[in-house]
Order: sequence, then structure tokens, then C-alpha cells
Amino acid sequence: MKRLLFALSLIIVAGCSRAQNIPPIIPQYKILTSDSVYKSYTDLKRDKPVMIIYFSPDCAHCQHLMNDLRPKMNELKKMQVVLIAFTRTEYPYLKLLKDFKKTYNLAKYPNVTIGTEYPTYKVQQYYQIRTTPYIAIYDHDGKLVKAYEKVPAINELMASVKKA
Repeated sequence: MKRLLFALSLIIVAGCSRAQNIPPIIPQYKILTSDSVYKSYTDLKRDKPVMIIYFSPDCAHCQHLMNDLRPKMNELKKMQVVLIAFTRTEYPYLKLLKDFKKTYNLAKYPNVTIGTEYPTYKVQQYYQIRTTPYIAIYDHDGKLVKAYEKVPAINELMASVKKA
């Protein structure tokens, strides 16, 4: 009986350690914005929460997420939102980013930054992202609050935002 309990304990610990695979701090990214300006993690304001959304401008799930977020943008004003695009080349993706920014009226929000990490893919590797969109929310101290490998319900996402 003791051996069985010990074996089960090991399985649970191994499963929990695998689940903690998400890095707890903001990645050291560098992106080329849709305005052809480089931005990095050093441009983030201290003491403000951060939401990183790793996306592709032509991804239907990413577009659906943005449609759900659009009416909630005023609730995100105190949060720095960084949209980092997975792209294979710099061009024509800068045009896609500009179109994405225009479609979702993101220029209206000074707390939103959008760009591509091409060609380094450091953020994709950092989180080990397999599908888009991927969302990571950090609190005002830069500590991970919640990460989503798949699109959550908008109410669940906004609840995590409030915790940041």
C-alpha cells in the first residue's frame, strides 16, 4: 500500500512539474512594429500589467479573439498589450500588420503595441508556442498571472486581467 501511494505521489509531482513549463517572467522580446520601429521589453512601463498576445494576422482564431476583445478595450486601458506576430518574412507581413491594426482600430489605443518578431522567433521558443493565439498575462510586478495556449472565453480572460 505504501509503495502504491509513493508511486502515485511521484506521478502527481511529475505531472505538476510538467504543467509549470511556462516561464514566470516576461520574455526579452524585440519586435518590428507595423510603423517600422523596433520595440522591446525594455520599452514596457514598470509597475503596469502586461498582456502578450502571440498571433498571426491571418489566423481565424486570432481574428475572433480580437473581435471579442474590441468591446473590452476600455477595460484594458491600464494594461500594456503587446501583440507579437508570427510571420515568416518581414514583407509583406508588415502590410498585414498595418491592415490588422487598422481593422481592429488599434491605433486608437496607446497601450497597444503590435509587431513581428521575425526572424528570431524568441518569443515563440520562449513559450514553446505551437498554435496561435497564445496569451500570457503578467501583473504589475512582471510575474505571470495566467497563460492560455488556446483562446479562452472572453469572460475568463477578463477575469485574469483583473487579477493582474
